[in-house]
Amino acid sequence: MPGLGTSFGRGGATTAQQDLANADCILIEGSSMAEAHPVGFRWVMKAKENGATIIHVDPRFSRTSALANIWVPIRAGSDITFLGGIIHHIIENELFFRDYVVHYTNASCILRDEYGDPEDNADGYFSGWNESRRAYEMESWQYKGEGLSYPERDLTLQNPQCVFQKLKRHFARYTPEMVEKVCGIPPALFQKVADALVAASGPDKTAAICYAVGWTQHSKGVQIIRTAAILQLLLGNIGRPGGGILALRGHASIQGSTDIPTLYDILPGYLAMPCGGDEETLQKYLDAHTAKTGLWSNTPAYFISLLKVYYGKHATAENDFGYNWLPKITADHSFFEYLYEMADGKMEGMFLIGQNSAVGAPNTRLQRRSMAKLKWFVKAHSRTPSVFCNGARKRSSHRAIADPKRGSFTNWL
Repeated sequence: MPGLGTSFGRGGATTAQQDLANADCILIEGSSMAEAHPVGFRWVMKAKENGATIIHVDPRFSRTSALANIWVPIRAGSDITFLGGIIHHIIENELFFRDYVVHYTNASCILRDEYGDPEDNADGYFSGWNESRRAYEMESWQYKGEGLSYPERDLTLQNPQCVFQKLKRHFARYTPEMVEKVCGIPPALFQKVADALVAASGPDKTAAICYAVGWTQHSKGVQIIRTAAILQLLLGNIGRPGGGILALRGHASIQGSTDIPTLYDILPGYLAMPCGGDEETLQKYLDAHTAKTGLWSNTPAYFISLLKVYYGKHATAENDFGYNWLPKITADHSFFEYLYEMADGKMEGMFLIGQNSAVGAPNTRLQRRSMAKLKWFVKAHSRTPSVFCNGARKRSSHRAIADPKRGSFTNWL
C-alpha cells in the first residue's frame, strides 16, 4: 500500500479487473494469476483475444506462463533491477509519453537547490540524513514555489533540479548489461519486453501491470511497487481505460479488506468510517478528513457521492445526504479487540465470513478459547460447513472447538 499510496494518493489498485479487457498489453509479475486468481484472469484472456500481448515474468513456468505471449524467467528478488532497466530504456530513448508526463505527473516540478540525491552526494544518502536520529529530515525534499499546490515547473524537463532529471540520473545505472547480470535475463528477451510495453502505450493505447504477494512479501516490496508506478506514469498508463496497476488480492484479507471493504473502520473508496461524538455532523466529518491538497482534497465529493449511492433520492442537501443514517464507530472493533471481548464475556455472538479465525492469526489458543464462550456463532464459507447454531463451535478443518449445545445444526452453502 505505501508504494501505491506515495504515487497516487491511496494504496489501492488504480483499476478494476474487468478493465484489463481493454488493455493492449498486460505485464504480470509477482503472481501466477491464472492459478491464484482464475476468475479475474478471464479478463486477461479477453484482452488476449482482442490482440493484447501478455507478458509473464516469473522464475517458475506456470499456467500463467503457458497462456502468455512472452515468458520471462527472472531471478527471485531482482524485480527492481528488471523494472528499472525498462525505465532507463524508456528515458534514454525518449520513448515516454511526453504530453502525459509533463501535464499529469510531477516530473516537471523543480526541487529546492539544497536537495541532493545519492548521485549528487556520492555517499549513498539523500539530503537531510540525520545520523544521530538515523532518519531523514525532509525539509530539503520540498519543491520550489508555493508549496505542493503551486510548485515551480520546467515544462521542457531540462532543469537539473526538476524531478525528471533526478529520475533520469537515478535510473541511469540500470543498463541492459546490469539487467542480465542481476536478473539473468538475456538482452534480447529484455528488449522484447520493453518494445512490447512501449508499443502498447501512448495516446491511443494502454498497458496494465498486475502483481500479487510475489512482490508485496519481499523485504523491498514497497520499492518494487513504487518502481512499477514510475514505469506506468512514464508510459501514460494511469487513469486511462485498459491501463493501471492492479494489486491482485483476496476479498476478506490483505488489500481486499480495504478495497471492498470488510474492515470496520473504512468505507468503500478508502473513506474513513465516521466516529460517534466528534463527527456527529457531515460538516464535522468533512473538516476532520479533508486534506488541503492532493487526492484527499476531494473528500467531500467522494463521500457525498457514496451517500447518494447508499440512499438514492432520499439523500438530499437538506438532510446532509443521509449522514445521520450512517453507522458511527464508538470503539475499537478490530480483530484482537473483539477476541478480548469474547474472552471477557462481553460479546455473545458472531457472524464469521471469509476468515478462519481459529487458525488465521497469532495466539490460536486465545482465539479458540474466546470463540468457545460465544452463545451463538454463524460460520459462512463456500467450501466448509456453515454453522448456524445456538452455541455450536466449529472451524474450517471441521473439528469442533467446543461441544455444540442442543439446537445447533450445520447448513451447507
